[in-house]
Amino acid sequence: QVQLVESGGGLVQTGGSLRLSCASSGRANSNYAMGWFRQAPGKEREFVAAINYVGGLTAYSDSVKGRFTISRDSAKNTVYLQMNNLKPEDTAVYYCSAAPVALSIVVLTTTQQYQYWGQGTQVTVSS
Repeated sequence: QVQLVESGGGLVQTGGSLRLSCASSGRANSNYAMGWFRQAPGKEREFVAAINYVGGLTAYSDSVKGRFTISRDSAKNTVYLQMNNLKPEDTAVYYCSAAPVALSIVVLTTTQQYQYWGQGTQVTVSS
């Protein structure tokens, strides 16, 4: 079992920045691809960003490309989501996710591909 704990959410004005963190603990004998998703009220959970288990390969949704950056620090078992130039439409609960993978080049971009989820952290962008 893998536990994921997000932090770093909050209230920010349009154009501001936040950095989300996702600390993982639990099974250490697998390699995990990691992702960030978000869910706004009344909407389905949507993909935001993903990274392969060794880092270096990333994927982003079109809506955040160029503004958000995903990274990971394997020594700290932590994944980050740096969010810049935030917009009101970025307001949502942000979830961290993890999936065991066999290949280092794997980057996963759908909710169905992920096995573990955090509890979420609220991001609110005021206009």
